[in-house]
Amino acid sequence: MSKYMLIMRGTDETNAAMMATIDEAMAATGQFIEEMMEAGVLVAAEGLDDPGRGVVVDFGGEAPVATDGPYGETRELFGGYFLLDVATKQEAVEWAKRVPAVRGSKIEVRRVAEADEVPPGSESNGQI
Repeated sequence: MSKYMLIMRGTDETNAAMMATIDEAMAATGQFIEEMMEAGVLVAAEGLDDPGRGVVVDFGGEAPVATDGPYGETRELFGGYFLLDVATKQEAVEWAKRVPAVRGSKIEVRRVAEADEVPPGSESNGQI
């Protein structure tokens, strides 16, 4: 078994569409979470707060600079995730296809690296 993260990615438009039908979206998501729990594949699931309440720490200069959201030039925002423990990437993709997502949004499927996949010595030099 491997862990896969289903990363919910949306735009201002898809987020607005979801908020317009938030009660229906929450009910569909609750049902989807229940199905994953019954199948024994759900490890965790979280949604994120409005991006306008977030902060970006930019490491592009000499010192990190923190800037309050919203993030003017961002086209896609990370809105939340489902963490699954499944046998294959294809199984994770099949679950991703069932996410009750708004038209125009995306679900990115990424395998979670295991601790033994970290290059030797990287734990001590800040590469994790």
